[in-house]
Amino acid sequence: MGRATCTLSWWPAMASKKKPALDDAALLEVAFQDVEPLDGKKISKAASAPPKPKTKAKIAKPVRRPPPRTEKPKPKPLPELDHGTAPGVDRRTAQRLKRGRLDVEARLDLHGHTQAEAHPALDSFLAGAQSSGKRCVLIVTGKGGARQTDDETGFERPTGVLKDMVPRWLNQAPNRARILSFTHARQADGGTGALYVLLKRGAAQ
Repeated sequence: MGRATCTLSWWPAMASKKKPALDDAALLEVAFQDVEPLDGKKISKAASAPPKPKTKAKIAKPVRRPPPRTEKPKPKPLPELDHGTAPGVDRRTAQRLKRGRLDVEARLDLHGHTQAEAHPALDSFLAGAQSSGKRCVLIVTGKGGARQTDDETGFERPTGVLKDMVPRWLNQAPNRARILSFTHARQADGGTGALYVLLKRGAAQ
């Protein structure tokens, strides 16, 4: 028997490359690329696309800063008062105070009190007198002289201490801001053992 021969033929496979499909916009552009409008001008690609709307730039609002703090000027210290001095008081009123011709509207008797008792009593008295609108008050300190025995300690103490201390307390806060002047009283009201005090109008600053 004859040997059967089988002939195999091989053809190289040709890979078919398909062109990518064009989208509608590209097809439309190809179709109209040679079309001329009536005025003879070609349609440009840029003219076919609508212009993009311009976005407005945001303007930053100015930041309001709080105004700088200004410190209030400190009040000038008041001058120290002495018997009969009356800075800022008109001459007629000062003379009437010295001569005891102003009506005494309130009276405080500190005679026989200790310093610990007299000082707060003086502060409270002047504050109350000013707030109630009083102008001229009388403060009795005592003239001093013979020593007295302190009931609390049993020791003798001089009696003229308040005569020296009350003018000092009048020049200290808060009393200095309340008064305009002080002077020795007439003999009938206590003489050198008492003081007329002229108060400011209104509340103390």
